[in-house]
Amino acid sequence: MTQSNFWQDQKMAKNKSKKLNDLKEELATWKKLIQETNDLLEIACLDKEAKDVSLRKEVEKKLYSLEKKFEYFEFFILFNQKYDSYNAIVNIHAGAGGVDAQDWTEMLLRMYLKFCEKRKWQVKIIEESKGAEAGIKNITLEIQGNYVYGFLKSEAGVHRLVRISPFDAEKMRHTSFALVEVLPELEELKEIEVDLEDLRIDTYLASGHGGQNVQKTETAVRITHLPTKIVASCQNERSQPQNKEMAMKYLQTKLFQRYLIEQQKEKQDLKGEFKPVEWGSQIRSYVLHPYQMVKDHRTNYETNDTEAILNGEIDEFIDAYLRNKNQLTIKKSSSPKKYSNF
Repeated sequence: MTQSNFWQDQKMAKNKSKKLNDLKEELATWKKLIQETNDLLEIACLDKEAKDVSLRKEVEKKLYSLEKKFEYFEFFILFNQKYDSYNAIVNIHAGAGGVDAQDWTEMLLRMYLKFCEKRKWQVKIIEESKGAEAGIKNITLEIQGNYVYGFLKSEAGVHRLVRISPFDAEKMRHTSFALVEVLPELEELKEIEVDLEDLRIDTYLASGHGGQNVQKTETAVRITHLPTKIVASCQNERSQPQNKEMAMKYLQTKLFQRYLIEQQKEKQDLKGEFKPVEWGSQIRSYVLHPYQMVKDHRTNYETNDTEAILNGEIDEFIDAYLRNKNQLTIKKSSSPKKYSNF
């Protein structure tokens, strides 16, 4: 940042500055935890024989609070893969289930938006296709923040919903499916060289939020990479050049993912094994009737608090996935511990 030409590339400079601020914030948090630990040790050492009951209770209470904080930051140790610190591009597709599946896609979108809001991540809609009756057929999001891909890579796969359908006049139980794809957002793609002659660029009327030009001029852009048939599109920026830039970025990310799958066999780590969006292929089931349960079939972690999960409280599922992937079985404390010695 001290280089004279640092701010010539505004986009690069902005990303570097944000990374620096994130690191400073992370370092400050750890320093605060260390100071709290030292303060607690000093208090504990004042009463080694535990004669002061009130002091000991205060120590145990603070110790429990400190443990929970360290458990939270211990979680970040699990982010040990190359792309974990990157932003992410998330695509949610409606699968088998008709209108119910499209409604289920919108429910998943809400769940992830709540999760992102809690973490103060920035979310931008790249492309959205709404259902004719209700819900969403497909939506693509760009999510920016700390360790976004590290958190959300656990969500890649088929999600299954079982409930009484609000679209069935007979109030029958229906099963719906949606596919979630999660890709790291990659800025520098030296391995990927896109020949402009290999691209077909189409423009069309945007249907999303894009300012006064929406439905008046063809601001939306769809780019097709002819050799691979990979398609990327964007319609939610305010102008055609902005949509084209975002669509090109999304296309390069998809091409780079394909490159990694072919060259380094990282399919499971980046996108998850491809499965049809239907019965028997789900990574997680959300049952709202006849009982309440959400279960991850990869880790067997489950909970009955379906309302909290659908409101974005998916941290425990992510934690279980990452620990299982890293083969860690660290047991978390659920109540204050009592220690005989400090």
